[in-house]
Amino acid sequence: MKALLQKFETKHPEIVFEWKDTETEAEGWVVINSLRGGAAGGGTRMRKGLDKREVESLAKTMEVKFTVSGPPIGGAKSGINFDPNDPRKKGVLKRWYAAVMPLLKYYYGTGGDLNVDEIHEVIPITEETGIWHPQEGVFTGHYKPSEAQKVNRIGQLRQGVVKVIEDETFSPSLKKKYTVADMCTGYGVAQAVKHYYELWGGELKGKRAVVQGWGNVGAAAGFYLAQLGVKIVGIVSHEGGLINQKGFSFEEIRQLVVNRNGNKLISADILPFEIVNQKVWDLEFEIFIPAAASRLITKEQVDKMIASKVEVFSCGANVPFADPEIFFGPTGLYADEKFSVIPDFIANCGMARVFAYFMENQVNMDDESIFSDISQTIKSALIKTHSLNQKKTGIAQASFEIALKQLVK
Repeated sequence: MKALLQKFETKHPEIVFEWKDTETEAEGWVVINSLRGGAAGGGTRMRKGLDKREVESLAKTMEVKFTVSGPPIGGAKSGINFDPNDPRKKGVLKRWYAAVMPLLKYYYGTGGDLNVDEIHEVIPITEETGIWHPQEGVFTGHYKPSEAQKVNRIGQLRQGVVKVIEDETFSPSLKKKYTVADMCTGYGVAQAVKHYYELWGGELKGKRAVVQGWGNVGAAAGFYLAQLGVKIVGIVSHEGGLINQKGFSFEEIRQLVVNRNGNKLISADILPFEIVNQKVWDLEFEIFIPAAASRLITKEQVDKMIASKVEVFSCGANVPFADPEIFFGPTGLYADEKFSVIPDFIANCGMARVFAYFMENQVNMDDESIFSDISQTIKSALIKTHSLNQKKTGIAQASFEIALKQLVK
């Protein structure tokens, strides 16, 4: 696995597109790791301090993810170095998508990512530039459809991603109108935990979990885990957090999801970040969901979780360990050798899988079919991993080996 990983990590990406904004200090990159299958896909993120190296590592992560979610295409990513809270953000995004429009038309598909919203920013702004849908380039480059097929499937994709969830099984509140895009990634992260216990053994109901991050991924994962009978004992986010060693009830978790202000945790009992981030690692819990920013989990925190007898990580965040390496550094390897780590490209492939699902011909558009497809995709990937490695350690390394054998010749 390490030899395959080194070869994949050190391979130069096929295409790097660099951009400087004419009206602000914003700069951006599209990194296309490869045009495997004639196209590449990966979302658009924005944060102050982002650099080309981060975008390149995320593009490689996407390529691995597509070995699970499909379609079998190359990995890519867009990244913009700019403060997402700046009031000039919309103008920056408009000029960015106008600049990358030729890529999006013919061989690159994008979507939302960190600080860039799929429904309210990516879709409407790309439409203004003449793109039918942000995934149009994947259709054109990979599927090579006829005009009629393209119209049909893009219509299906447009309708499906923004579809309001109508089945209360999959929505924290039918009144607030959550969409498939809002909930699908967190759903997959929770389903990865469910399938882990089915395959490697153990009773899920009654397990305790800590969730790091309460944005769309963390909040949705917390909601679906609580629905499965898991007790959420801690939530930590950059604005603060909550601790309850007895575990919050399902209704309390549901309300914490519904009451969010954007991606912010809202509660009268919220504790300062410094206090929560110090105490949460000493709680007793079996499940950890890293669903905040990348590269936050330190070796010291891993050691504390080992002492707390943590059983499984389901990675909602891409590359959650605080290592400089693109995929696996010493902290990630150390964790993988101590307990079960379900890697990001399996656990958080929900959105990529939704895109792939709607690109297929005439799929069912009901909530049950859409979410069941995510669950089955993740289960299939974990079955392959389990067939290679039945131990409760080394799961991430075995999963990478399966994926990299498809990508590295």
